[in-house]
Amino acid sequence: MEQNKNLGYILGLLRLIIGWVFLWAFIDKLFGLGFATIAEKSWLAGVSPTAGFLQFGVHGPFADFFHSLAGLPLIDWLFMLGLLFIGVSLMFGIFMKLGGFSGIIMLVLMYGALGLSPANNPLIDEHIIYILVIFVLMMTNSGQYWGFGKWWEGTSFVQKYKFLK
Repeated sequence: MEQNKNLGYILGLLRLIIGWVFLWAFIDKLFGLGFATIAEKSWLAGVSPTAGFLQFGVHGPFADFFHSLAGLPLIDWLFMLGLLFIGVSLMFGIFMKLGGFSGIIMLVLMYGALGLSPANNPLIDEHIIYILVIFVLMMTNSGQYWGFGKWWEGTSFVQKYKFLK
């Protein structure tokens, strides 16, 4: 029993860390805090958060498809709202299945944009690792540890729509 509780806290910490990866990407792209995005290239400065990567960072069999999406406002909004939703759901431990599934889809798309061939390893890169970690977090009760998952699962809304757990 104690070992399961300790594992829960480790999974909760892992959930917070992965959630912060997504939430930080949203914050930095929105404000341009000078880490991955400078202020002059932030979304608030009117620069597309997806155009640079989709124009110059993609390669492989799906490159033409991803190039066609570069700079489209709908894609920018979907990407940014996706980062925000995934980050918040993981950080708070709520909407774990929906947020996790959204994160997995985003990571699969990013992996596909890179040509299905990581630069430093012939099979595995951080996208695949994040996908597996998010899957584990979705399938466990990680939201109940250092999060609002226990409260969330007890709400009448989630009781009515169990898939939102």
